[in-house]
Amino acid sequence: MTQKRNSAGGVMLLMLTALIWGGAFVAQSKGMDSLGAFAFGGIRTLLGSFSLFIYILISNGIKKAHRAPESATEHRERIRTSVLKGIPLGVVYFIATNFQQYAFYYSTAGKIAFITAMYILFVPVADLFAGRKLSAAKWAAVALGIIGLWLLCIGKDGMGSVSPGDILALACSVGFTFHIILIDRCSGTTDGAVLSCTQFLVAGAMTFVLMLVFEGMPSWQDVASGAVSILYAGIMSCAVAYTLQIIGQKSVEPSVASLIMSLESVFAVICAALILRQVPSAREGAGCAVMFAAIILAQSGDIFRRRKERVH
Repeated sequence: MTQKRNSAGGVMLLMLTALIWGGAFVAQSKGMDSLGAFAFGGIRTLLGSFSLFIYILISNGIKKAHRAPESATEHRERIRTSVLKGIPLGVVYFIATNFQQYAFYYSTAGKIAFITAMYILFVPVADLFAGRKLSAAKWAAVALGIIGLWLLCIGKDGMGSVSPGDILALACSVGFTFHIILIDRCSGTTDGAVLSCTQFLVAGAMTFVLMLVFEGMPSWQDVASGAVSILYAGIMSCAVAYTLQIIGQKSVEPSVASLIMSLESVFAVICAALILRQVPSAREGAGCAVMFAAIILAQSGDIFRRRKERVH
């Protein structure tokens, strides 16, 4: 299997993705004040799908006037492929996100963030089974990333006893591992917006059913109370960020992509400090620094290679 070249553009898109997800951590925390886990998840995900659907209609309308007749068939085939591949992607996303959201009932945010981000280890291990070999620098970066996450998310008392929430978070991490791998396999043959729109429609519909069964229909007052959180989580975190992930992963290998996206924990701390005035501790600051060092280490080989190519 061929190895991807990690482009600077793809890396920047994934870092922007992590930044938006970091802000969504604040939105999710506030949204749960007025809505249940399935209600918040279902509404935000369906909103993300609807937002992307509007974008796709406008974008296709603009492109249609300039599209050559012979490319129309190729365009339809690409859309069909995107929808078909988006369905299993939506099922995986549905499983992963709902495990994470429900974990908040049983465990702390820090432990959930740390356990969820363990996909930075699971993805390169899965890469080995797929025939990809990682350099020593990238394995060292993964180890650094785990240390950074520990400092950032886990307090001095350690993990403590294992709760049902921790098990749910671990299941979420495994789910996101498959999500990253699936995106890597289909990103080159699909339309990113259509793929993302389809996955959110599937995941949102399934989550909405769970909401009706276990929580019931929320009142308009509850939805209005969490409107700002829902809008950010639905439009920015779902519609924008996950589409950027799909586009960014086209030119970044999965192991590096997972490490970059785990920066959502770092950006969550920064956003909490700026928005909620929650000043990070020295331990959290050290964790952020270690994680950024891990990203630079993971990219070091590609940076040196690009410099060498410019010289020659």
